[in-house]
Amino acid sequence: MRVGGAVEWLLEPANPHELAASIVAAREQGFVPRILGGGANLIVGDGVLPGVVITTDRVSRFFRPLPGGSPSDSLRHGDEMTARLTPLPREIGLQFVAWAGVTMPKLVRSAAAMGWKGVECLAGVPGNVGGGIAMNAGGRYGEMWDVVERLLVVDEQGQLLEFERSQFQPRYRNGGLESLVVASALLRFQLDTIAEVTERGRQYLLEKNRVQPVTEWSAGCVFKNPDKEKSSGRSAGRLVEECGGLGRERGDAIVSPKHGNYIVNRGHATAVDVLTLIEDVHDLVAQKTGIDLEREVKVWQRED
Repeated sequence: MRVGGAVEWLLEPANPHELAASIVAAREQGFVPRILGGGANLIVGDGVLPGVVITTDRVSRFFRPLPGGSPSDSLRHGDEMTARLTPLPREIGLQFVAWAGVTMPKLVRSAAAMGWKGVECLAGVPGNVGGGIAMNAGGRYGEMWDVVERLLVVDEQGQLLEFERSQFQPRYRNGGLESLVVASALLRFQLDTIAEVTERGRQYLLEKNRVQPVTEWSAGCVFKNPDKEKSSGRSAGRLVEECGGLGRERGDAIVSPKHGNYIVNRGHATAVDVLTLIEDVHDLVAQKTGIDLEREVKVWQRED
């Protein structure tokens, strides 16, 4: 979103074990750490944010696990030999290990290059894999959890725990992790042709660019889509549009003329501008339709 201030303490672990140690260190000092992935789906308040933020940017190993290797070792340490050193036919394995800091665009590009289908629906989705799993990122064509096979997570006590996909119940924009923090994931795909996977991703991206402000500064969708029965099947963006919210402004923040569920920073917006505009839009829809839109975007502020 390109708004907000600074944080008091920033920790930059480089692997799952350092991520766990960072969480322990923060809690030992009396802080409940915030986890920062790619910054998508997040608005940070103005001023200095007290406490600890742990960024996953450096927890970014990404590779094909070797056949017959230990999934646990791959998730926790990374194989000593990867597919780069030992080339494997693309028909073998159909798996990637992605640590939390791997970017979503890198995941989508890499799967397309292998002709593996499963994440082309995420073309144009920003952020990192860890956050994408935590919020079950996706859209009408699929979601992040469609390819999750196994997870390594960190609990509140800093323990590294492994879980199978079947042990979670992800739902719309919620991976069901509660307080668990994603450290790494084993992802499984389906075999297709490189041309077909690449073309589907290209078409999804073209469609998103047509209807969403993909290249502008935003935090993604502001509100969750409401219950279809209450909204007569209308999405949050459609409700904002029908209520006359497109183009509404606060300072340098504006409701995108392309899509009512996006607020864009035109260059000099503050967090206050953005958060006030979110309240304006929420109240507008509530007054005109009686629908109480639930915020999807996360907000970090001093009073949290």
